[in-house]
Amino acid sequence: MNFKHLHYFWMVARSGGIARASERLHLTPQTVSAQIKLLEDSLGTALFRPAGRGLELTETGRLTLSYADEIFALGDELKSALASRGHAPLRPFRVGITDVVPKAIAYRLLEPAASLDEPVRLVCREGKLDRLLAELALHRLDLVIADRPIPPNINVRGYSHKLGESEIAIFASPALAEGCHDFPRCLDNAPFFLPGDDATVRGHLERWLETMRVAPRVVAEFDDSALMKAFGQAGGGYFPAPTVLAPEMEAQYGVRLVGRIGSVREAFYAITAERRISHPAARAVTEGAGLSLSAA
Repeated sequence: MNFKHLHYFWMVARSGGIARASERLHLTPQTVSAQIKLLEDSLGTALFRPAGRGLELTETGRLTLSYADEIFALGDELKSALASRGHAPLRPFRVGITDVVPKAIAYRLLEPAASLDEPVRLVCREGKLDRLLAELALHRLDLVIADRPIPPNINVRGYSHKLGESEIAIFASPALAEGCHDFPRCLDNAPFFLPGDDATVRGHLERWLETMRVAPRVVAEFDDSALMKAFGQAGGGYFPAPTVLAPEMEAQYGVRLVGRIGSVREAFYAITAERRISHPAARAVTEGAGLSLSAA
């Protein structure tokens, strides 16, 4: 097997598409596609299949990705071990983060793990909850951060620890915010972004809109909360986000908070494979969560 081809496949799978992976690899999409085709030919099976305008992993692709994750994680450990010769290697803390969890929330929740007396080496993986739970069950992850506890339809043994929650607010670019004088009526027939189907908060938002008898024009849906904020920054539509992040979002994205939704709150959970948490970094995350989300 050509590990360069495997690395290109891994980058595409983890980046969400060939175009984004090509940018990160500084290669043309045609080159990346050709390299993945060579890998598929060598394995004798397809790793991706068309899905709308993009691609999704086949069953074989998901299996290959799980091995690629492990291979490149070991490569990172090797580089770290060689770089720290003469010093004891840092204990890894492998965390899975569902892609619907805002990056700034994930940072807040993980920050206590970076302040331990005995430092750890943080390894973050992002993806869908079912895949991350499978990796947790195989002890490839120490902790999963999600917006829901373990769903009852997923047959994975684990324990959900509620970390906290935040009220949801609606944000917009300054130009859009200027026109919102009567919240939430100003959202009626206005361009609006929704989180993807995997986000627990989506259903709560849709029910709130129905209750308020407000019907915005849903012009886009995003699985990745960071991508939704980027589109919101460009003025494409109003969008929801946790109120606790308002100061950071206004500073980083230049957007404005146009209204709070007190009845809609987004919760965050740490999921572990063990009831009694033994990893010191995982304990720091669960014990420090109240302070991390105290402004919520």
